[in-house]
Amino acid sequence: MVLLVLICTQVFLGCKRRDVRLTTRAQKERKEMPALLANDVNTLISDSGVVRYKIIADEWKVFDRLDPSRWTFEKGVYLEKYKNDLSIEATVVADTAYYFDKEELWELRGNVHIENELDEQFDTQLLFWNQKTRKVYSDQYIRIRQQKRIITGIGFVSNQEFTNYTIKQTQGIFPIKEEQMAPADSIK
Repeated sequence: MVLLVLICTQVFLGCKRRDVRLTTRAQKERKEMPALLANDVNTLISDSGVVRYKIIADEWKVFDRLDPSRWTFEKGVYLEKYKNDLSIEATVVADTAYYFDKEELWELRGNVHIENELDEQFDTQLLFWNQKTRKVYSDQYIRIRQQKRIITGIGFVSNQEFTNYTIKQTQGIFPIKEEQMAPADSIK
């Protein structure tokens, strides 16, 4: 019995509580932390009760206290823009996207690929979409594949439907028929 008491005393004394302090890294300032972090996003955005956009992204962060406040899609984004009848007006894919909510401005970066309802394809590395002015623009190289030709250039301005656009510093190969060419002696 005495032996049992000695063993129990040793066990209880051996289990003496030790002060353990847990530490963690300091948190960033609140403004640098997202107010919203969502993974595997597949959502519809409406305006005045009408569905306007579909967003698919691996990760969506909303920074409401940064100046300017913004949404970030740093792991890529896929967007569909809808007409009033919900048919797709344009699709947009980019490696990275930022949406500045107060300015209603999208900044799309890296392998930006757009397709419009006319089956034209637009490829660039940087594109801005201002929803207030309903304009899309870039000062970077752009390649546009149309039905019968490919046009390239540096700089681009378009309506947000990608159906009425101007390319600055245009380059490209335009097929023409020989009978459309002027005779060599008529060129001055």
